[in-house]
Amino acid sequence: MKFQRMLSGAEMHVPPRILIVDDNETNRCLLTARLDAEGYQTMEAENGERALAVVREVAPDVVLLDVMMPKIDGFEVCRRLKVDTTLGFVPIIMVTARTDSQDVVTGLNAGADEYLTKPVDHAALVARVRSMLRIKELHDRVEAQAIELAAWNRTLEQRVAEQVVQIERVSRLKRFVSPQIAELILSSSTYEPLASHRRQVTIVFGDLRGFTAFAEIAEPEEVMAVMQEYHATLGSLVHEFEGTLERFLGDGIMVIFGDPIPCADPCKRAVQMAIAMRSRLLELSNKWRRARHELGFGVGIAFGYATLGPIGFEGRSEYSAIGTVVNLAARLCAEARDSQILVDSKVREALDARVTAEPVGELTLKGLHRPIAAYNVLEMT
Repeated sequence: MKFQRMLSGAEMHVPPRILIVDDNETNRCLLTARLDAEGYQTMEAENGERALAVVREVAPDVVLLDVMMPKIDGFEVCRRLKVDTTLGFVPIIMVTARTDSQDVVTGLNAGADEYLTKPVDHAALVARVRSMLRIKELHDRVEAQAIELAAWNRTLEQRVAEQVVQIERVSRLKRFVSPQIAELILSSSTYEPLASHRRQVTIVFGDLRGFTAFAEIAEPEEVMAVMQEYHATLGSLVHEFEGTLERFLGDGIMVIFGDPIPCADPCKRAVQMAIAMRSRLLELSNKWRRARHELGFGVGIAFGYATLGPIGFEGRSEYSAIGTVVNLAARLCAEARDSQILVDSKVREALDARVTAEPVGELTLKGLHRPIAAYNVLEMT
């Protein structure tokens, strides 16, 4: 092998490399001179065995391959190169004095990309080489894009797999905490969104009427079946109206509107949810009565400032609200009879004409020093 043209390190463009395979030194020199004049980098091999070694060593951009050579002829060299999957695409131009059509067919069947007869016309030689270089460039570009696309696909598959795992984690987490809390936990590297803070919120308490008596006489399986229906019904409505489910406590439920996700009209959202709960629980109550279970449902709602944040210890924390507004909503719920939704004056004022409510007078509630004006919500427009 002989390198006819060496590039300096300062050159920015590396010219295409052309391997000339011919057992006749004169022919090799002639082709080398012509291609050097066109600015190509040439290398030579004097026989088929050497040609196979050079191609595997330096991976030329085009091979000019003679047919009649000792040991291994050009057809066999072409076959071996084309079946070697480690080489990629190497364009081969047969350059031979054999002009019979059968030889042309044999060369093309062996895998040759072009067939050029001797004596070689200079213009035809350069045109064939340029054509093969264009084809190789396109092939290499497509191959590179395919490799890049495969890498992107692998990355995408990995990301999708990671997202599926994340979604599954979120789904599992949302079964134990409010979806809003779960999203804040997973979207933040710190717990700043859940840090203790003060905010104006609407608190909703609801529980079953007659549950204690029911639990005393019913079988545990019956109690569990009722609780499952009850929790499923209320839980779906909490999610529908985008409240934050603070907790289920037996037959009781506490929901926060306005935190940790701000809500433009928390009183409206809270009362809409309570009305929907009352309607759904009326259907369930009728079903339970057919099974001789006398159960009703009452709600208490209050609006005011509370301190919100995690409560617990290092091993276990729960997101909750503390303040008079929480106590007030709980006491109103305790006073509510079946199908009543008792709200304080702040909730009534916030809803104004959008709600129809009847006053139930001033209630003296446990833990509160002053009587509280309360209203029973009938409907909402």
